[in-house]
Amino acid sequence: MSMLLFLGEGKLAQDWLNAHHLINSLVYTGIGLMAFAVAFVIMSKAIPFSVRKEIEEDQNTALGIIMGSVILGLAIIIAAAVHGG
Repeated sequence: MSMLLFLGEGKLAQDWLNAHHLINSLVYTGIGLMAFAVAFVIMSKAIPFSVRKEIEEDQNTALGIIMGSVILGLAIIIAAAVHGG
């Protein structure tokens, strides 16, 4: 809000605010994707069998549900951190 007062209330201020939101979204998206990749690697290393083989070849639905649940939990945590709540 203070940047709007600094820049005025014209088109330049609105363009800067839109660009600022876009940059924030891209940064948080990158951080979230890196967190998901790290979590997947940690889960794959912690499990004593091949996750890819179990899900793709052996059709292990339970493992897929567990992996999906962990990813959803991580998504909720990241969303809360980004939102500030």
